[in-house]
Amino acid sequence: MRWTSDFFHDRDDDCRNRVRPFVASAGKNKGLPGRSTYSGTKAALRSFARTWTSEFKDRRIRTNVLSPGAVDTPMFDGQFPSKEGPAEARKQITAMTPMARLAYPDEIVCPALFLASDLSSYVAGIDLPVDGGLTAV
Repeated sequence: MRWTSDFFHDRDDDCRNRVRPFVASAGKNKGLPGRSTYSGTKAALRSFARTWTSEFKDRRIRTNVLSPGAVDTPMFDGQFPSKEGPAEARKQITAMTPMARLAYPDEIVCPALFLASDLSSYVAGIDLPVDGGLTAV
């Protein structure tokens, strides 16, 4: 991708912890009907991050991926439409998730902040699922 050279350009030569976190989705690991394009692009992002971890190691740039599951926000209702509506979609996703609920927004924000912080200075090339166990089973 042509934009990677600009995106990974060194803006601060003294920077000791360059990190580029990306947000994918737990959906990239599940075969959800009608979501092939969405899942495929999120899986590609994971693959890019894995490659960039090696490609940019000499520049000390870390890339990681955060893969949230379903999050209880107003946007969720429009993301998983079903014939029965948002309530049925929530019920279906909840039934598939071992923790039996949707994530709260702060449960996604905190891991994202971790990946972007110095606390994760030795974490590189990972895909961190924050999905209530959805992709573990």
